[in-house]
Amino acid sequence: MLNLAVIGAGLVGKAHLAAINAVPGARTACIVDPDPRAQEVALAGGAAYYPSLTAMFAAQQIDGAILATPSQMHLEGALACIGHKCPVLVEKPLATTIKDAEQIVSAARDANTPVLTGHHRRHGAILKTVKSLIDDGALGAITSVHVTCWFRKPDDYFDVEWRSKPGGGPVFINTIHDIDALRFLFGAIASVSALTSARTRGGSVEDSAAVVLAFQSGVLATITVSDATVSPWSWELTSGENPGFPATSQASYLIGGTKASLSVPDMMLWCHQRADSWTNPMQAQKIAITKTDPLIAQIQQFAAVIRGQEPPLVSAMDGLQSL
Repeated sequence: MLNLAVIGAGLVGKAHLAAINAVPGARTACIVDPDPRAQEVALAGGAAYYPSLTAMFAAQQIDGAILATPSQMHLEGALACIGHKCPVLVEKPLATTIKDAEQIVSAARDANTPVLTGHHRRHGAILKTVKSLIDDGALGAITSVHVTCWFRKPDDYFDVEWRSKPGGGPVFINTIHDIDALRFLFGAIASVSALTSARTRGGSVEDSAAVVLAFQSGVLATITVSDATVSPWSWELTSGENPGFPATSQASYLIGGTKASLSVPDMMLWCHQRADSWTNPMQAQKIAITKTDPLIAQIQQFAAVIRGQEPPLVSAMDGLQSL
């Protein structure tokens, strides 16, 4: 039985707690959070409680840790775990600056300690199926990609102080998942151009952004993101992977190729009925998927990494490159 620590008992930390409970051979040994209310969460799950990582490492031995603290605290928490040779899964983003992320990568390498980044979408059936279709040539050569990441976060979402500080905007919280997904599908990014705006909310972090990515493969992609827009078009609302969001039947990714195009995650594959010409009728095929919970799959993979059975699917270096 693997004894895991969950560091941070907020919204994301609680999602990890539920995922651990669904994985045979793993258990939540303790919860670490300076907020005394986290004691209730620990008690409800039969886990120990510690107010700090220092207290936890002084009190018990754990096999791995999941770092679900505010993004601005990732460097401190990751280095503490690495210093104790404790494998750690760091929620995305790996850090809020390139310098901090590079420090985590370097420390993990020097200590020979596994550090994973919590880009959980890679673990889900949707992205795995999309990658298989692309790699098998079902779309032909990929030419263009567009990602829509629009949703309306309520005003009280920002009552949590760190969400209104640098690192708390939708680019680091949400769009970084999309960027990592595109890297998983299309490889290394050669250049990035972007515009951001804080006009709608008037805060110190962006509420909207537009991004153009050029991949080394020649693929071009655009991303637009806004956390101030009422919309059904975002991964959270279209994928159905997170039960905390009401699922829509819409698509948030459009992937275009020389043979066919694919909308994701509704998984409609579009091609011409006859010769490839815009004057010929088109037909659509629904690609079947047996969906899985990517957070549970992520914990399963983390457990395999801890046991030395697999390398990380999403390493600290992947987290740095997506950042």
